[in-house]
Amino acid sequence: MPNSTSDPHALKARLREHALAEGFSDMGICRPDAVPALPGRLAHFLKEGRHGDMDWMAERSHWRADPSALWPDARSVIMLAELYTPEYDPMETIAQPARGAISVYAQGKDYHDLVKKRLKRVGRWLLDQRPGEQIKVFVDTAPVMEKPLAEAAGLGWQGKHTNLLSRRLGSWFFLGSVFTTIELPPDAPEATRCGNCRACLDACPTKAFPAPFQLDARRCISYLTIEHKGPVAPELRPMLGNRIYGCDDCLAVCPWNKFAQEASEMRYHGPHRAPDLAELAMLDDAGFRERFSGSPIKRIGRNRMVRNVLYAIGNSGLQPLRATAQSLIDDKDEAVADAARWALDRLT
Repeated sequence: MPNSTSDPHALKARLREHALAEGFSDMGICRPDAVPALPGRLAHFLKEGRHGDMDWMAERSHWRADPSALWPDARSVIMLAELYTPEYDPMETIAQPARGAISVYAQGKDYHDLVKKRLKRVGRWLLDQRPGEQIKVFVDTAPVMEKPLAEAAGLGWQGKHTNLLSRRLGSWFFLGSVFTTIELPPDAPEATRCGNCRACLDACPTKAFPAPFQLDARRCISYLTIEHKGPVAPELRPMLGNRIYGCDDCLAVCPWNKFAQEASEMRYHGPHRAPDLAELAMLDDAGFRERFSGSPIKRIGRNRMVRNVLYAIGNSGLQPLRATAQSLIDDKDEAVADAARWALDRLT
């Protein structure tokens, strides 16, 4: 009888056991070329300008559109999911105008660090079983289209909001990938199971979905509060509400969340759930870096965060926050000063 190092099916079964023991919630495998429609879909997205000023998407589109081009020696892509399911309804914070709504995934430790460490441990285990083979691990920082690959690997399907959904996990999970030179049996892709539901489309405050299964990042609150540099278009600012880092609305309303499982990694449930807007607005650069050390929020910097906070203050309707906006109208960062003036006008 073949042992687990020589039999690909047995190796895959043991790999799955090890991945789950490391803290991952699910695993699937596909070939690097498993999504032949990917180049056309990406080209259309870029041609329409829906990537906004995320120029890196266009610059590395040849890799992003063809995972096999990223590493031609790869024979299998191992896709792994890790839960970060919230312990509360994220929509509760939207009803607290004096506080900022931060996307659930960013409220604790930086997922890049936690997921990548697990991926490396899984990868090292795999290499121990097959000496001489190679791996590369990716967590949202390389030109890898994780969601289409995860769909091809059977982890779930991209819903009408373009995020990945799972019958087993719901909406709240990170994705990581291990590319390997090892030939492993692929899983069957998951079928789309959204039916006639359009809850996610209707929930979007900025109407960022031009059609089901299509996203225009230029209107997406996650893009506007995290990726977008400079002032946000005035007509979009009122729609941000008190969302100061990302947006969970389309995920939170999805009916498939009734199957969501509890997250095992408690470090994702951190201190940045609903911070006080007036307190955040007063942060200088050093204070910002200290407060958000070890958090994915740190990447946007003080200026962008305070800009977002001032939009939330302007949307709050709370007169006591006028003094906070007033104190920042001459800020050295023009986008912050502009947001402060806008907030002050809204509260007048």
